[in-house]
Amino acid sequence: MELFWFIIVAIVLTVFFILDGYDFGVGIIHLFMAKEEKDKEVITKSAGLFWDSNEVWLVVAGGLLFMAFPVYYASVFSGFYLPLMMVLWLIIFRAIGLEFRSQFSHQMWRDIWDKSFGVSSLLLALFFGMALGNIIRGVNLGGVENGISKYEGHYFFLPLWDASFSPLAESPGVIDWFTIIIGFISVVVLAIHGANWIILKTNASINPKLKTTILKLNSVLVALTLISLVVWQWINPNCFDNFMDKPYLLIFPLIYILGIVGLFFVRKFDKDIYGFICSTALVFGGVTSSLASIFPVILPSTNTVNDSLTIYNTATTEYGMSVAMGWGIIGFILLFVYLVVQKRLMGGKVDKMDYGH
Repeated sequence: MELFWFIIVAIVLTVFFILDGYDFGVGIIHLFMAKEEKDKEVITKSAGLFWDSNEVWLVVAGGLLFMAFPVYYASVFSGFYLPLMMVLWLIIFRAIGLEFRSQFSHQMWRDIWDKSFGVSSLLLALFFGMALGNIIRGVNLGGVENGISKYEGHYFFLPLWDASFSPLAESPGVIDWFTIIIGFISVVVLAIHGANWIILKTNASINPKLKTTILKLNSVLVALTLISLVVWQWINPNCFDNFMDKPYLLIFPLIYILGIVGLFFVRKFDKDIYGFICSTALVFGGVTSSLASIFPVILPSTNTVNDSLTIYNTATTEYGMSVAMGWGIIGFILLFVYLVVQKRLMGGKVDKMDYGH
């Protein structure tokens, strides 16, 4: 049952990053490339019409973690308390930026909320990437100092950064040079994903330029990916063991590689959906490869005193998981019906659709 619910949680998180990920990317593109009001308005629509349904998946992921892996939920939500509060405020300002910009026809008013939407989206992409970096790097479980735990072995607390700014420190912070690299990869991937979504859903005048931007960002992504693999191998020499022991897991990094390769042909695609499929493969492959590399661990310990958190030592009881099965089926049916109906209602280009008026 632990494996089953881990797969379900992983699927829900991956879907969240695919769906809300393009919203983050749209905000990044809006911040740096949308100059004319007609482009700003239509690009805002491409995120604004979908963001609330996309974030449902984040709520579901939190609920599933609380149900299936309560020890992990308690550990992560207390240890990452400060960055989680920052993420919460960024989500709020991104949403109100989208909802408020068109309430008054005044340039200063629109500029304020455009910046709110763009900057919040950029920082969210960066923070979620750094969060993934923290998960695969590990944390100082138990707050070990000089070989002694300050508190229970499944708890930890991370400052925003450690004075050494190193992932190899005894008590690393949320931000170090390794998590920043992963954060930059997240920003680039989601910017590509958002650009493909804009091309798919709008007739914005910047769409041809976006394809050139995707090619440039894709080249940057290749370089960052190679750097991250080398650095990760240095930080954790065993980071690729799972892929060697279970070769079938190589399907996940292969999907990521295929996404990168496909995006180099974005200007030759005769259908816009192909570019979006490639960037979806990037997000899917990146998230699943990271989870597969540490499985069954879900939060590594950077010390030798306390064990890493796994799907087995953080799970709830078998009875709890079995009871959740019935309600989970009902919940997922409602979730998928909601998703399908919403996507069908918003099918096609969004240029002529009403939003925010």
